Amino acid sequence: MLRHHGDVDAAGELLDFAVNVRLRQPPEWLRDRLIAALDRLGGYPSAEDDLAARCAVARRHDRSPEEVLPLAGAAEGFALLPTLRPELAAVVHPSFTEPELALRDGGVDVTRVPLDPADGYRLRPEAVPERADLVVLGNPTNPTSVLHPAETLRSLARPGRVLVVDEAFADAVVDEPESLAAERIPGLLVLRSLTKMWGLPGLRVGYALGEPELLRRLTHRRPHWPVSTLGLEALLACCEPEAVAESRRAAELLARCRDELAAELADIPGIHVALPAAAPFLLLRVPNGPSVRAGLRQHGIAVRRADTFPGLDEDHIRVAVRGDAENARLVSALREVVVPPASPEWEHTDEEPVATVTENRSTTREATR
Repeated sequence: MLRHHGDVDAAGELLDFAVNVRLRQPPEWLRDRLIAALDRLGGYPSAEDDLAARCAVARRHDRSPEEVLPLAGAAEGFALLPTLRPELAAVVHPSFTEPELALRDGGVDVTRVPLDPADGYRLRPEAVPERADLVVLGNPTNPTSVLHPAETLRSLARPGRVLVVDEAFADAVVDEPESLAAERIPGLLVLRSLTKMWGLPGLRVGYALGEPELLRRLTHRRPHWPVSTLGLEALLACCEPEAVAESRRAAELLARCRDELAAELADIPGIHVALPAAAPFLLLRVPNGPSVRAGLRQHGIAVRRADTFPGLDEDHIRVAVRGDAENARLVSALREVVVPPASPEWEHTDEEPVATVTENRSTTREATR
């Protein structure tokens, strides 16, 4: 269950709300850069290519090249975590499950830090065990769409502790206000991905930011040439100023579409929307989740089942934010397939009631103007 991902839910000829990737394919300018790099595939990825990519990432985040580690996707960063040999890893949930899987597979003791839906899935630092020498969380968090304050994350740093912040969706947040990517905090490891913003899930490319010594420990016994020539070219291209400006415009559009979609979904009787939301996806709670997912598939729509995330159940689903026309189709289909339960007991949960969601919706709209 922990290895379930949205691409499984989206299999087939369906309108895809299950996979959190903004584009169906990379933009034309990025495709041109990758095509031009094909002629270099006759040689191994070079030290010059690696340095150029690290320098581009470093400029993007005001770091030094020695503080940058290109990765074969952020998932490789999670796979490398057992190399740090922590005694106890604390993983904040609900969140992306690959870090926990990688740690458990590497023989690391893992404890879960569950977040309370009644508290908006906000992180309380005191909930993290003091003896945990490795802490993992996402910001913004998948699938709750919560953006934790940077101050809260900084408070988790300790001497002798590695703090891993998964920022795979940070570039989809306007101005990245809570990102720690540019901060030099001892023990901080920030993981980033190009997959979501640039439509590159098939290329597998991302990067880590942290102290040089921490990165050296992370890459102990790592295979040679882990990132391809095309991956390094993508890193270089997507960290250039023009690309960063384009990603900001995309984040602004995603925020507008997300807030409008959240408002329309919250008006459907029986649907609870987890708010406020900061990422390009929304977490919903619906009555009889499996039936709703099946009904949506009959309408040609795929959504992400969310009961595979620790702390959520089969009535939770995650929906990606798309353009206006696609979002309207999702809302229309949900109006048809969601049948509010007759019993009021379903409403009495530890999650926000519909009235609270509606109230928060106006606050969210105001904050994004």
